[in-house]
Amino acid sequence: MQFWLEVFSIVAAIALVVQVVILTLLFLELRRTTDNMNRLVGDLQSRVGPLLTRVQILLDDTQPKISNLVSDASHIVYLARGQAQKIDRVFTDAADRLRGQLVHADRILTGTLEAVEDAGSKFSRSFWRPMHKASALVQGIKVGLDLLRSLFPSSWLSLIFSFDHHCSCPAGLALPVRLLMVEGGAPRC
Repeated sequence: MQFWLEVFSIVAAIALVVQVVILTLLFLELRRTTDNMNRLVGDLQSRVGPLLTRVQILLDDTQPKISNLVSDASHIVYLARGQAQKIDRVFTDAADRLRGQLVHADRILTGTLEAVEDAGSKFSRSFWRPMHKASALVQGIKVGLDLLRSLFPSSWLSLIFSFDHHCSCPAGLALPVRLLMVEGGAPRC
């Protein structure tokens, strides 16, 4: 057993040495990596530092301008809203007035059309009634003359109504007789 104890101690010592070597190599690699990282961070900081400084200066310069711009924009929006409300009121008022004028014009036009219709119907009644009466009178005279023609031969009628072209018959009878008395195709007076 003593032998195995010595072997075990040797193996443990070798393992410990291997571990120390590995840890030393890891330490050296970590140190090299840390140096590289420090160098990269330093380069990055040297490059980014001026940029950040410029951005900070730019922001410091533009912050009041941006604040004024936002303030002006909010004021413009406030004024635009007020103007839009005024325009809405004006258009609403104009639309209401136009609607009232259209209603008024419609009433006037309706009244005018009714007056024209009444005048037309009155004119029609006052004009066509006498025309119907005159037409009835002419129809009556025509029927009377047709009755006379049928009762008396045409020779008797020519004796009764013998007129020459320069007749001196009463004015009321001359025209109807001239128009209705046709013998042999020629009108006679």
